[in-house]
Amino acid sequence: MGADLQSDAVERRIISIVNDFIEDWGVDHEIHVQTKVVADLEFESIDIIQLIVAIEQHFGRRNFRFDQLLMMNGRYVDDLSVRQIAQFVETKLSSA
Repeated sequence: MGADLQSDAVERRIISIVNDFIEDWGVDHEIHVQTKVVADLEFESIDIIQLIVAIEQHFGRRNFRFDQLLMMNGRYVDDLSVRQIAQFVETKLSSA
């Protein structure tokens, strides 16, 4: 149960960070764990980098190694869901 609570807390934090990040964009989309940052929110690569910086600042860490999430088989992934980002962050936080 504790892991589920931590997972929910991380998901809520990531949703909050994304909401803050896109606040001035005029995007009319409710953010939830299935939201895709490229397909649904129209993120570009620079936006993803800025989101990563915001997440690292929020959690007070710079060593999340987001390249492990953004690259698969030597290629950049096409899109990520909020849940994928939250699960990655949770894994990194629990291994610290």
